Amino acid sequence: MSLEEAVTLAHGQGGSETLELLRRLVFSKVDESLKKVPRGLGIDKPDDGSLIPLPDGRYLVATVDSYTVNPPFFPGGNIGSLAAHGSINDVVMMGGKPLAMLDSIIAEEGLPMESLERIVDSFISVLRSEGIALIGGDFKVMPKGQVDRIVITTVGLGVAEHPIVDEPKPSDKIIVTDYVGDHGTVILMSQLGLGDVEEIASGLLKSDSKPLTPLLPVLEKFHGYINAARDPTRGGLAGVLNEWAQESGLVFVVEDAELPIREHVKRYAEMLGVDPVYLASEGVAVLSVHPEVAEELLRELRARGFPNARIIGEARSSEKYRGYVLSRTPVGGFRVIEPPRGVLVPRIC
Repeated sequence: MSLEEAVTLAHGQGGSETLELLRRLVFSKVDESLKKVPRGLGIDKPDDGSLIPLPDGRYLVATVDSYTVNPPFFPGGNIGSLAAHGSINDVVMMGGKPLAMLDSIIAEEGLPMESLERIVDSFISVLRSEGIALIGGDFKVMPKGQVDRIVITTVGLGVAEHPIVDEPKPSDKIIVTDYVGDHGTVILMSQLGLGDVEEIASGLLKSDSKPLTPLLPVLEKFHGYINAARDPTRGGLAGVLNEWAQESGLVFVVEDAELPIREHVKRYAEMLGVDPVYLASEGVAVLSVHPEVAEELLRELRARGFPNARIIGEARSSEKYRGYVLSRTPVGGFRVIEPPRGVLVPRIC
């Protein structure tokens, strides 16, 4: 990278460019001994959050995320509820019970007070319904034109007795808890001025943003058998599976016919030239599960409010295809699901 190069939108999409930039700017410059606390987990193994061991044998889970979604109000939520759900879900994906949150809000001069109040009310409403304390925060205003309406950063804190550190194993079954791509489709269509189509106006198509805390009893019951857990936000399902494949050296094989994608999401994604597996979800989990318990865990998920959960494929050992994600088509062929690159949908979350 030359001195003339500049940061691009692609560097913030959570895909290959983001990882390359972080490796160059951060991971390569921080001493190995400072990438985590002793017996913990940090940027030595990037995940949804970090782990700090507690004296009683449990772990403090800490996560941070910034939200810049455009538009800030969208079908199914707004940037306030999204910020709360996002950090809650990152703690849950580490196997932690969310306990507290801190927030930092930067608003643009001229943002209507009514809009700000609706956003903050949504944020607090989520915390109240989940019993999560708001223990600190910050609020600043930038001059008009120096920030686009509002940016929210949240820090989520929780405690995990059995933390989940992403280490998929050969023969693991891949389980997805719900339909994928709803949030990304809604935001993309809103950005393109298609937010008034019948499916959105009627409520059939809206963001899936929601907390994943109902998963906690399932994660606890099957602890030791869940080898990885992630919510497919930026980069979508394709991003999660490619990260796991590259880090583990396994090949992930999924069945096209089993990918949980709503028909109207498929239709609009095809119209816009986007593969739905790259579109973000904000209330879905992807689990890599020991095959011995996969069917039982699936039944438990469906009984606990995830009726659309399904097994979509498995992880395999393969020298020839290590690090790849392959999808078997209905006619028996395979297509490669590439890692997300470039700018598919800017400011998705």
